[in-house]
Amino acid sequence: MCDLNFSGLHEECGVFGIYDKTGATDMISATYSALYALQHRGQESCGMALNVDGVISGHRDLGLVNEVFTPTVLAGLPQGAKMATGHVRYATSGSRVRANAQPMVVRHCKGSMALCHNGNLVNAPALRHDLEMNGAIFHGSSDTEVISYVLTTNRLKAPSIEAAVSLTMEQIKGAYSLVIMSPTKLLAARDPNGFRPLCIGELPDGSGWAFASESCALDAVGATFVRDVKPGEIVVADRNGLRSLEDHCGTAPHTICVFEYVYFARPDSVLEGTCVHEARKQAGRFLAQEHPVEADVVIGAPDSGLDAALGYAEESGIPYGVGFIKNKYIGRTFIQGSQKQRESSVRLKLNVIASTVRGKRVVLVDDSVVRGTTSTRTIKLLRDAGAKEVHYRISAPPFTHPCYFGTDIPDQKLLVATGRTVEQINEIIGADTLGYLSVEHVQQLAIHSHCGFCTGCFTGKYPIPEPAQLMEDPFSVPLSQTNKSKSL
Repeated sequence: MCDLNFSGLHEECGVFGIYDKTGATDMISATYSALYALQHRGQESCGMALNVDGVISGHRDLGLVNEVFTPTVLAGLPQGAKMATGHVRYATSGSRVRANAQPMVVRHCKGSMALCHNGNLVNAPALRHDLEMNGAIFHGSSDTEVISYVLTTNRLKAPSIEAAVSLTMEQIKGAYSLVIMSPTKLLAARDPNGFRPLCIGELPDGSGWAFASESCALDAVGATFVRDVKPGEIVVADRNGLRSLEDHCGTAPHTICVFEYVYFARPDSVLEGTCVHEARKQAGRFLAQEHPVEADVVIGAPDSGLDAALGYAEESGIPYGVGFIKNKYIGRTFIQGSQKQRESSVRLKLNVIASTVRGKRVVLVDDSVVRGTTSTRTIKLLRDAGAKEVHYRISAPPFTHPCYFGTDIPDQKLLVATGRTVEQINEIIGADTLGYLSVEHVQQLAIHSHCGFCTGCFTGKYPIPEPAQLMEDPFSVPLSQTNKSKSL
């Protein structure tokens, strides 16, 4: 789910849904555990919706899972649910408003619905404009609200909720992994390109099913991983079991976002058959082959750089060391909303273990350089701790283009790699040498996966056309500008 303000920062999110036909599962506890497991995918807001005998209600707000779901809030949630959905939302540079939190609960004449969305629609501005011209009133700035309107409109003419989802998939374009709860069914749907991950798990004793952005959330609720939702597939869980609709499967090439392997997903998750930990180690191996250097120790930048650093050390033969201690109570600096927040977070986030780096030639492996703020500060920390040399290795290619499909990559004017050579970037961040993983090798990280990858943020070549018109954010532009006609 993302804001329709493509000039700002975009977000990644986590979705979850669970259905237990026996009612034996504590849905509140299970959903809370799953959201905690997915917290790395979104730290701005979160929520859960519960289905008790067809009545859908819940709670959502700004904040981390433990901040939103206090003991008092948890105690006030309805008991006896057999279905539930949950969502964590990634931070942006604007629109931190409760109206954009999910799950989005909609009530209409065909019954209530709770919707969770991870991704980004490229035709949301045009859809929203058409809906507004037909009397729709929007409360937030997210394309999830657009999806909810399109879906409820289709539900009026469709014989079932899954048929309405299929009709909706014919209209929405872009990246979306959806978990949808109706009074009697739990559904999961994935866009035909499969940009964002979504998987299926089975509850113990075959009592039900769970859907999640990552398999680590299935582990958190004791569900057994079954498989990934196929690109274009709609999966329905109800009292009759699990069934699949594949009308939209095979209509587009499978191009999961490669940045899921580089940065977003948890190392213990398995995406499209490949363990994320192993993919990141492979990135490190490739880096050692592409950018060898004489050094005394290899260290990783917590957290995503640690696995890649281990791979670099194994391939190069240079000893691996622990170079940083991370403050576990500071969120990922990549998701902080403002430049000042990011700079403050870097100062609080990391502390160097001086004995590891003092007087040594250090290879520092990290997952990305976006604006350069974090990289510059991290390298300075190593030099201040006595590192003789710092050789910076990045387990992704340079970010040179924005992402339109849900990754937090800003537009080109904010990217340090835009219009600069590797040598010029290195001058800015202050390393002795700088080496990026090649586009060729980043597409080979998921060694056990049989799919293609979206690398648009590295190459500018997108699997589907980028949006021709961008939606202003009503929460970040003057009100007088939000009523302008917009279309693709």
